[in-house]
Amino acid sequence: MFDSWLPILLLAQGVVGGVDTLLNHEWLARLPHRVASRNEIGLHAVRETIYASLFGGLAWFAWHGIAAWVIGALLLAEIIVTTCDEFIENRTRTLPQNERVLHVFLTLNLGFLIAILAPILWQWGSKPTRLVPIDHGMLSWGLSALAMAAAAWSMRDLLAFQKLGRLREQH
Repeated sequence: MFDSWLPILLLAQGVVGGVDTLLNHEWLARLPHRVASRNEIGLHAVRETIYASLFGGLAWFAWHGIAAWVIGALLLAEIIVTTCDEFIENRTRTLPQNERVLHVFLTLNLGFLIAILAPILWQWGSKPTRLVPIDHGMLSWGLSALAMAAAAWSMRDLLAFQKLGRLREQH
């Protein structure tokens, strides 16, 4: 019953995360251009890779058997990244109020995603290991677009992370 919410919550996570990235990280804080933001940019590259995997993987497949552990590991990794990111952000810069509000929404939505995915992963984990094709209609295509955007942005942030490292060494 709740599994029909999964693609909607994933889509919401991608859209709100994209707004936060473009508005707050790029336009207001200009993180990729600030040496002090290098660690934060590195975490963002990891997060974007996680979400590219989740968006793309859950858009088209049910992850049965041991494969369910891959999704669980990605969710655990995202929790760790979010925790580290909050710690680093609050030490290196003052966040605008809109960014704090977006982070609350993103964290709550991640909690909803985990609450919905936990029983699904438990069920998938009890089946023989394989990827089972699924189709969420237009939501699958939307998630695929978000997966590509997240993967591209992850590469962009990885390059910024490397560039900021070189700039840090020069100072």
